[in-house]
Amino acid sequence: MSVVGVFGELLVTAGVLILLFLGWQLWWNDAIMAGQQSQAASGQSSKWIEDERAARGDAPAPDPADYGDPIVDTTEYGNGEPLAVMYVPRFNTPGTVDSVRTVAQGYGLDVLNSFELGVGHYPETQMPGEVGNFAIAAHRSAYGGGMHEIEQLQLGDGIFIQTKDGWYTYRFRDFEYVTPDSVDVLAPVPHHPDLQPSDRLVTLTTCNPLYSTAERLIAYGVLESWQPLSAGPPAEIAADVARWEQ
Repeated sequence: MSVVGVFGELLVTAGVLILLFLGWQLWWNDAIMAGQQSQAASGQSSKWIEDERAARGDAPAPDPADYGDPIVDTTEYGNGEPLAVMYVPRFNTPGTVDSVRTVAQGYGLDVLNSFELGVGHYPETQMPGEVGNFAIAAHRSAYGGGMHEIEQLQLGDGIFIQTKDGWYTYRFRDFEYVTPDSVDVLAPVPHHPDLQPSDRLVTLTTCNPLYSTAERLIAYGVLESWQPLSAGPPAEIAADVARWEQ
């Protein structure tokens, strides 16, 4: 075989190896990490629920009429510390409840590429339930793809956030496509940093399109309601939460 033929075969072999690696990175590894992140988040959720039950003892659950304003966590979280759990039913693989993810402080690769975390909170933004903008980030693809299905959100879809204090039900409102440097989407009033906020928003940010970082896809939601952990999860997701508590 000629030198050119050997070189050609080496190039073909290298190409096949590269494709196999990309397939492993973008599909198999992604699926493994997604499962681990979901399992870790389910465990975090269950721990908060169990801790609350132990602290409450035999005390009755509060009257829904007395929930009052949402509790806002004022804890100073360090980078990588879990502060919430996100559950978006629209993101589930059919027949599963696998879209639950832990939200940790910070949005570096140590959070977004973590086997146990996957979703990061922008520290300069508000906390769940707070007036302003609770802004979070996750990968669209690879490393668990915490927001892989984001483009499938429909008006009114639930975006459920759990903390050690309670459950916060946001409803998806709309999308926006922006450039990577459009950081004003993180303002308390997105794109209007000088305005005083009155709404309680959640902002999901991720890369777009798939397998690219050319732009950012932003999904906005508005807080509809909240309830303390002692009241149990929102009825809409109670069966799902029971499944991941098992």
